[in-house]
Amino acid sequence: MISIRRDLVKAAALAKGVLGGSTDLVAEFLSSQINPDDGFKGRLNESDLYYTMFGVEAMVAVCPEFSCQRAAEFLHQFEDKLDSMEMVDVACYFRSMVDVSDDFSFSNAGCFLEAFSTSDGGYNIDRSAEKGTAYGCFLALGAFQDSGLEVPCAEGLIECINSLKTSSGGYSNEFGMAAGSTPATAAAVSVLHFLGGGIGDDTIDWLLARVSPEGGFLAMENAPVADLLSTATTLYVLRLAGTDISNLRERCLDFVDSLWDGKGGFCGNSFDEVCDCEYTFYGLLALGLLS
Repeated sequence: MISIRRDLVKAAALAKGVLGGSTDLVAEFLSSQINPDDGFKGRLNESDLYYTMFGVEAMVAVCPEFSCQRAAEFLHQFEDKLDSMEMVDVACYFRSMVDVSDDFSFSNAGCFLEAFSTSDGGYNIDRSAEKGTAYGCFLALGAFQDSGLEVPCAEGLIECINSLKTSSGGYSNEFGMAAGSTPATAAAVSVLHFLGGGIGDDTIDWLLARVSPEGGFLAMENAPVADLLSTATTLYVLRLAGTDISNLRERCLDFVDSLWDGKGGFCGNSFDEVCDCEYTFYGLLALGLLS
């Protein structure tokens, strides 16, 4: 079954065709991010579950011989902590475990995820929230897919996402916000695509209007610079929607290349001077989608 996780990793693996001989540099950079406890470094160099997920998936994409067993040892420590973990970490745990184990399944996943469900049919990373967010719904859908479970109420999830659509065609992350954001719109479109919801032409037009002069995509209308997260996720959902981006390809490639540090890693934007596993995965994803 195609899942968000599987689709993203498959797309990121296509980056090898663009990177050529530089693929080894990416693998070397990612290997340098593995700590002695077998977790991947976060921004503060300590092992972090969120960054481990991106590190594992980037390695799986570019380095088929990568031994997932080491990462599995790091992940196993979280098995008995799920009921006290934040939603982002719960979702990262499920996604990472599927990456490192071909036969991973977790029948109680729904119990942990339902703690973040909201009365409007969606999900929120805040356990006490009454309304869902685009990010929460995206994480929940991915976690259900990764744990091999059906979403309890797909219709409710779609309705929650639809409530976040703005008059301009974009989606906000939270209910009641007038302005859309690119990451939230990408999350919303992903959920709608995988659940069979409708994606309007006005939403695609809204995303295409976020292209910056430097070639990447802006996180919101008045963002000062484009960023790699917005660029990679927008390219992904444009592909899901079947949108022709051939006229943007060279500009986007130039933008992604500008965030490559020459040692195998990618930074998040032109102001960022630190490469990490998250943005390196998004760099691979963008290159793969542009290949």
